[in-house]
Amino acid sequence: MSERIMSFRDLRVYQAAFKLQQRIFKTTKSFPREEIYSLTDQFRRASRSIGANISEAWQKRRYPASFVSKLSDSDGEQAETQHWIGTALACDYINQAECDEMLDQCAEIGRMLGSMMAAPEKFCRVPPARRPSPSSVLRRQSSAPSRPASSS
Repeated sequence: MSERIMSFRDLRVYQAAFKLQQRIFKTTKSFPREEIYSLTDQFRRASRSIGANISEAWQKRRYPASFVSKLSDSDGEQAETQHWIGTALACDYINQAECDEMLDQCAEIGRMLGSMMAAPEKFCRVPPARRPSPSSVLRRQSSAPSRPASSS
């Protein structure tokens, strides 16, 4: 991570996911009309969810567990997209070369997501723990007003 990342849009994994999403959108335009509410819709939704979950993860990077959870969701969508690629091939809607190229794109996205999940500290902005210094505790104790003893 040598370049400064200001937004999820700067992440290479997001850019790769968006590129795949657009490729799938264009590819599915040629699918038969009867597939519009089934294969086409599922294929597009899964591919779009990869990048959407990456963007959500980026916004949750203050909390490493939430960050990793959303990246895991993204990886699941990437795996689902692989399923739909195989289905499209089996239905003869795409050829073997298109299938292999899209599966390669998915595999690369999966590798990048795996690297991010394995080392979330490289991406998460966890604020340093603020423990009061011993001198500030003593100052607060000495400046606190004393309470009169209760007479019960």
